[in-house]
Amino acid sequence: MTKIIENLEQIQKKIKQAQERSGAQQQVHIVAVTKEVDVERTNEAIAAGLLHLGENRPEGLLAKREAIQQAASWHYIGSLQTRKVKQVINEIDYLHSLDRLSLAEEIEKRAEQVVKCFVQVNVSGEESKHGLTAEEAIAFLHSLSEMTKIEVVGLMTMAPYSADEQLLRSVFRNLKKLQQEVVALKLPYAPCTELSMGMSNDYEIAVEEGATFVRIGTALVG
Repeated sequence: MTKIIENLEQIQKKIKQAQERSGAQQQVHIVAVTKEVDVERTNEAIAAGLLHLGENRPEGLLAKREAIQQAASWHYIGSLQTRKVKQVINEIDYLHSLDRLSLAEEIEKRAEQVVKCFVQVNVSGEESKHGLTAEEAIAFLHSLSEMTKIEVVGLMTMAPYSADEQLLRSVFRNLKKLQQEVVALKLPYAPCTELSMGMSNDYEIAVEEGATFVRIGTALVG
């Protein structure tokens, strides 16, 4: 049994326990963050059954896509510069970092098919993090009404790197609250049924608070 399979079994067990604690029933997708590992390790992840792969640089994404011919869903999880949209937008299945109109307009111009996007929200308000405030996010969603190549499947946030469980819980809970507000708007282009939140150090809390996509690197693939 490979180390990745061992890690995956542990993570799946912890996700199940987190759902039992919270009474949650949502399906949780594990995005294996392969940005720091090589092609061989990424192939091991796919062989272990991990079919959602996360990259945060255009060069890394394109090199892996070229080398790996197996079926997988590719997630772009880093901040995407507008000038680099044309390189990656037709190579990915999900974008986790839609956070400005100029980016949305470039996606609209360059995408050959509808792109599943998460709007990035900076719930914690940290200056070091990208993303919209909760107030800006609602206005931003309304500004996408004429776009034909963007489907807002959910919201994404990055919690502070902290051991303060209450702080982490509050960030995830506030994203869930905002997601419910968006769902209530019934925007046809923004069903917003998903929540991308939780990483190696805090995914269990994120799952308890409603995460449907967790982005795990170190604890999974090293």
